[in-house]
Amino acid sequence: MKKINFTIMFACFCLTALAQPQGSNKMVIITFDGLRWKEVFSGADSAKLFSQAIKAKDSAQRIARFWSSSPQLGRSQIMPFLWTTIKAKGQLYGNRNLNSNVNVTNSYWFSYPGYNEIFTGYADKRINSNDYGPNPNITLPEFINQQPGYKNSVAAFASWAAFDRILNKDRCGFPVNAGYTTFKDKHLTEAQKALNDVQPLLPKTFGNNERPDAVTYFLAKEYMKQNHPKVLQISFIETDAYAHRNLYYEYLSSAYNNDKMIEDVWSYIQRDPFYKDQTTLFIVSDHGRGNDQADNWTHHNSKEAGSDQVWFAVIGPGVKAIGETQNIQVYQNQYARTMAALLGITFKSPNTTGQPIETVLKK
Repeated sequence: MKKINFTIMFACFCLTALAQPQGSNKMVIITFDGLRWKEVFSGADSAKLFSQAIKAKDSAQRIARFWSSSPQLGRSQIMPFLWTTIKAKGQLYGNRNLNSNVNVTNSYWFSYPGYNEIFTGYADKRINSNDYGPNPNITLPEFINQQPGYKNSVAAFASWAAFDRILNKDRCGFPVNAGYTTFKDKHLTEAQKALNDVQPLLPKTFGNNERPDAVTYFLAKEYMKQNHPKVLQISFIETDAYAHRNLYYEYLSSAYNNDKMIEDVWSYIQRDPFYKDQTTLFIVSDHGRGNDQADNWTHHNSKEAGSDQVWFAVIGPGVKAIGETQNIQVYQNQYARTMAALLGITFKSPNTTGQPIETVLKK
C-alpha cells in the first residue's frame, strides 16, 4: 500500500511540475512609451536623422552614433542589449518585415488605453483619454499582489504621473511611485535620499508630470535591492516625450539609454541569488506612431496609420530561446495572461481577455 501511495504522490508531483514554468516565479515588467517597431527592428531612419543632425554642431558624431546602411547593425547601435543577449536567449515579436505582427486591440492608439490593455488584457472603451480617472479595472499587478506568496511583493515605478491612475494607486495595495513624487519608505537608503533630493532640482523638460527615466530606473533598482519584490514594474516615458517634440536624435538616445538600463537590471538579476535563474523580463510598448507621412511620426492616434503597431520581447527561465519570430499575429490584450502564466498564475478577470501567447509559453 505504501508503495502504491508513493507512486501516486510521485506522479502528482511530476504533473504539478510540468504545469509550472520551470524556475520562474519572479518578473520585471518594463514598458516603453511610443517606441516604434521600425527603429527597434530596422534601425534609424536616415532622412530624419540626417535632416536634424545637419543642424547640430556635433552632426558627424550624431550620424556616426546611430546610422548604418545595414538594418541589423543599425538596430544594434540603438539597442545593443536587446540585439545581443535578448535575441540570443529570448524572444522578440513585432518585426513586420518578417510578418511578425503585434497590434493593439483598443480603438484609440495612445497611452492610457494601451497601458490598460497591457495590464488588464482588455480594451476598455470607457478609457478614451489620457486624463481618464482611476482605472476601474483590476490590473495584473494588483491581481498578483492578492495571490498567495505575492502579497506585499509587488511594486511599480513610472516616469509618467498618470500611472497613479492607470494602476489605481489608492486601491491597488502595493507601492506606486510615478512622476515627480518623493519616494517614501520606513528606512530610506542614502541612494534613495539622494534621488529624492535631486528630483525637485531637475529641469522639467517634459512638464510637471513626466520625470527623467534615469530617476525612475534608479529608484526602482534601489527598491529592488532593498525590498526584493517578486514582481516589479518599471515604466519609461522619454522616447514618447522626445518624439512628440520631433527630436529624433534624442528619441534614439533615449531608446539607447533605456536599453542600457535593461542591461543593468538583467546584470543585477544574475548577481542576486533571490532573482538569479528565477526571473523573467517582459518588455513591451504601449502604442506605435505614425508611419512617416510628412512628420506624422511625432503623433499617434486612431487617425495616424501605424499607431496600433507595437512590439515586445521576453527573456527568462522557461522561455525558449528562439530570437526573432516570423509569420505570427499577436495582440496586446494577450500580454496580461501570458505574464501571469509565466509566473504559474491564472489571471482571472470579469472581462473577456486575450489568450496566453502559446509561443512564449511553449517549452
